[in-house]
Amino acid sequence: MTEPMTIAVRLAAPVEAVRRAVTDPAELRVWFAEHAEVELPRRYEFWGRYTPEGDAPHQRLLHADEDTLRFAWLLDGVETTSEIHLAAEGPRQTLLTLTQTHFTMAEAFDGSSIRGVLQTWWSLSLANLAAHLEGRPLLPRTDFTSAELRGELLIAAPAARVWESLTDSDQASAWFGYPIGIEPWIGGRYAMGGFETGYAAKVVDLDPGRAISVDWGPTGVTTWELAESDGKTKLTFVQSGFDEGNPPYAAWTGSVAGLSELRRYHEMADWQPIWVTEDVPTGA
Repeated sequence: MTEPMTIAVRLAAPVEAVRRAVTDPAELRVWFAEHAEVELPRRYEFWGRYTPEGDAPHQRLLHADEDTLRFAWLLDGVETTSEIHLAAEGPRQTLLTLTQTHFTMAEAFDGSSIRGVLQTWWSLSLANLAAHLEGRPLLPRTDFTSAELRGELLIAAPAARVWESLTDSDQASAWFGYPIGIEPWIGGRYAMGGFETGYAAKVVDLDPGRAISVDWGPTGVTTWELAESDGKTKLTFVQSGFDEGNPPYAAWTGSVAGLSELRRYHEMADWQPIWVTEDVPTGA
């Protein structure tokens, strides 16, 4: 088994508010899962269409205290382990560290197991936790019962600014938190990881200032469309042209999670990403 995957986020809320958001079933049903039932210290369950293999609850609580929540989660016949650890960073800031076992990039790329969505699914879930705590609308959640991959996001910024941040390599790398090389013309490269070493998709359609489509190969074509009204921009994003028998849930969920920082990048004067990249503490 590989080392557990770790994701850390810095949340603009007191640790008590974050603890309530991740353990109160009513709050969990708002930002996390369609259905949730919690009775600590013996039960922590969630399921529904926004949960991988969410036909029924497949979690078994292993540990719960003031700082740490750990549960087993059966996915594709394998019992994985998920852990959420909270640490206060001052009166109104909390560091949340998520660890998850049994995730491999190979399964994320080939779609051979639902466990391949775990990295991007947790990223989107934690982005929505941050939005919930900040009082912002949630990002669209992935519906694992549907092959329709489409969503909308309202950004409090003019379309020209949003367009520039979507198509300029430096700005896109900043808000996405990963090097992106973009050649904003038809036939140009869209390289995750940068032009030198990254995977280069291709820009296949472009309406300057309004829409861009990028062909990723087997996972299909991503299209971003912008429409401005009253100084705000509605961003519509769609994935198409993929095998509907095996939708690219991992790639789609990751791209939606990234848009959380695009919105914060434009709406916060002192913007700092929620994602923490340095070494972080884990629970007991």
